[in-house]
Amino acid sequence: MLDDNLKSQLQAYLEKVTQPFEIVASLDDGAKSKELHGLLTDIVGLTDKITLKLDGQDARRPSFALNRPGEETGVVFAGLPMGHEFTSLVLALLQVGGHPPKASAEVVEQIKGLEGELNFETYFSLSCQNCPDVVQALNLMAILNPGVHHVAIDGALFKDEVEERQVMSVPSIYLNGEPFDQGRMSLEQILAKVDTGAAEREAARLSEKPTFDTLMIGGGPAGAAAAVYAARKGIRTGVAAERFGGQVLDTMGIENLISVPHTEGPKLAAALEEHVKEYEVDIMNLQRAVKLVPGQPGEEHEVQFESGASLRSRTLVLATGARWREMGVPGEAEYRNKGVAYCPHCDGPLFKGKRVAVIGGGNSGVEAAIDLAGIIGHVTLIEFMDEMRADAVLQKKLRSLPNVEIILGARTTEVNGDGTRVNGLTYEERASGEIRQVELEGVFVQIGLVPNTEWLQDSPIELSERGEIVVDAHGMTSVPGIFAAGDVTTVPYKQIVIAMGEGSKAALGAFDYLIRQ
Repeated sequence: MLDDNLKSQLQAYLEKVTQPFEIVASLDDGAKSKELHGLLTDIVGLTDKITLKLDGQDARRPSFALNRPGEETGVVFAGLPMGHEFTSLVLALLQVGGHPPKASAEVVEQIKGLEGELNFETYFSLSCQNCPDVVQALNLMAILNPGVHHVAIDGALFKDEVEERQVMSVPSIYLNGEPFDQGRMSLEQILAKVDTGAAEREAARLSEKPTFDTLMIGGGPAGAAAAVYAARKGIRTGVAAERFGGQVLDTMGIENLISVPHTEGPKLAAALEEHVKEYEVDIMNLQRAVKLVPGQPGEEHEVQFESGASLRSRTLVLATGARWREMGVPGEAEYRNKGVAYCPHCDGPLFKGKRVAVIGGGNSGVEAAIDLAGIIGHVTLIEFMDEMRADAVLQKKLRSLPNVEIILGARTTEVNGDGTRVNGLTYEERASGEIRQVELEGVFVQIGLVPNTEWLQDSPIELSERGEIVVDAHGMTSVPGIFAAGDVTTVPYKQIVIAMGEGSKAALGAFDYLIRQ
């Protein structure tokens, strides 16, 4: 099952296992069970600390549990955890085997202090780059707390469950049989949701922090770069982010970050955070900014957060980034995660063999259509303009695919459904005004970005007509001492490498401002 190179890497990891445990597999005569048997046989052949038992009684087959002698850890994989989930498997093997997690002591104690029975189920797809964060977080909770149990389920393998529960987006998380949440979630976000008092305690703790010299609002490439440059100047630096990594976490392949031929969003986000942590930077996650209270020139500024926390700083770098733009048509919100999706890499496998539409003819839309065409029965790309805006090489590839239809000059007017899921889409031919309908099961929206500046609408920060923060050549906004960088600003070309440069520039601008006060 595993090639020699992967076996060698895995064996090196398994040397960190200090406590013996067993893998208990539940198999049948199917091809996937045979594949899983091969994978598990390879694993136990690499170390004497793990044994394999084939007498599992789980109704989901193939599946396997990781149990210590005489103790169920609560960690179960239903399916073959390969692809993006192979890392989740490796981490689970290490942690069940006694290797300490990277979580902070405070988070570990919070997990151990959770009360009651918490039975989680997560539906994932092997191509989903957002799913491992959820799977790994819930696995760790199960390993540390005997009251927590977690089953990670390959949605493509257990289609009957997916259909019954109407799972149309991954990761989809269930708690004690009821829907818990959907989409990427960090360990801290999950804990905040199950431990309701944690957010209030954290907000009170943050509000007591002394004034920063420079505070970054946002933890994407711009905010991370700004933090590194500010910290290197020896000033008190903080980063308050809703989620460190920002939209990069939702990006699949990255091939235009100079000096890095190829990487993936979650890997880059982890590298950014690791780099920032090399310096004395106070990172505060799960903090969504809701209000800016600017001070007079030379005075401190205040940022208030949804959690109730409040932070103060002599200078600010606003790097809240952007998010996927929505169509704003009837049915879009109603059927979000019920056929309306924004991440083709994550949710595409759930529509295997079905009919979907991709809205948008830019690079993102055309790339999404090309990717989906490999697993989807039929793809209809709908573009508002009379021609696609994507690169010529992408358009050529798209037009060569036999199961793709391209509709130009069309305005999407409604997402149709039966009350529980999407079953069609309505669009208007702009030239003739004729209304047409397309029968399908999914709609992937890829129409660009909108800046995250709603929280600044009532502030003195100057915004453009598009809602972007207006900045000068040094990254300063219309308010002295407040800078901005990245996709949230008027700087053209929303690219990772540009955001990093702009974040660095804004931090240097903030430092220059400080030393002149």
